Amino acid sequence: MSTLKNGLKAGLKTTWTLGKVIFPITLIVTMLQFTPVLPFIIDLVSPLMGLFGLSGDAAIPLVLGNALNLYAGIAGILSLDLTVKEVFILAVMLSFSHNIFIETGVALKVGVKLWVVLVVRFGLAALSGIIINLVWKGGGEIAQYGFAPEAAADPESWMGIFLLGLEKATFGVLQLAMIVIPLMLMIQILKDKGYLQRISDGMGPLTRLLGIKKNASLTLASGLIFGLAMGAGVMIQAVQEDGVSKKDATLAFIFLVACHAIVEDTLIFIPLGIPIWPLFLIRLATALVLTIFVSYVWRKSEANRKEVYST
Repeated sequence: MSTLKNGLKAGLKTTWTLGKVIFPITLIVTMLQFTPVLPFIIDLVSPLMGLFGLSGDAAIPLVLGNALNLYAGIAGILSLDLTVKEVFILAVMLSFSHNIFIETGVALKVGVKLWVVLVVRFGLAALSGIIINLVWKGGGEIAQYGFAPEAAADPESWMGIFLLGLEKATFGVLQLAMIVIPLMLMIQILKDKGYLQRISDGMGPLTRLLGIKKNASLTLASGLIFGLAMGAGVMIQAVQEDGVSKKDATLAFIFLVACHAIVEDTLIFIPLGIPIWPLFLIRLATALVLTIFVSYVWRKSEANRKEVYST
């Protein structure tokens, strides 16, 4: 009985903590879609698209994907006639950098510094776009999309816009609760039954490779499966209760930026008619290389500081 009680309590607490981030941001960004703000941002970044081998119109899915989520970005792609190469570049860029407001807020709750979040996410997106544009010489044919988005009537008044934002924000929090509460209940059962230790041991090779202590293994597993926003409940609990250090939380976040919700966030690009195995491998390889590199630099920096203090 205490297991269910503690799990439910942790689930409700986490839902409340994340809901305070997700609700207002979703409401505000949804309302901004019907103002001149997003079109202004799109016009602002359009001239930069050439750096990534993209047309100016490609700014639309990039802005929508970053301001909202991957699904909004995909809807933006489906509204344009783009080449396979352009769609693939957008898919890779958006896989690294999307839903930036909510997922940044979540990362700050975990204790990751703002500049780390922004540099890693936007840096990976920009660098991947530039490299793919320079390396890949094919993909010039027009992409054939597997489905068309359903047309939805725009609200005709500010009250309608507000109600739409309210609906999306409420649904976002309810969706979060439907995932987080059962997840926290399951984790509490795993803890009390002793299975959590087995999970940590099973992920030992990955955490050692990344230079992360194994008490952060559940954080990695939840982020890989559920994504940054949905897996953040486990991350927050791990930092608060399992003694996960800020260093390990930061390294785990860096890995998960490139490789979170690895199955879902890869499969949703299938209807766009692009090769998804390269997308999957790019994300996984980038996550491994970047996290191992940052972990190595961090360890060297700590060792140098110790030498300075000891002399």
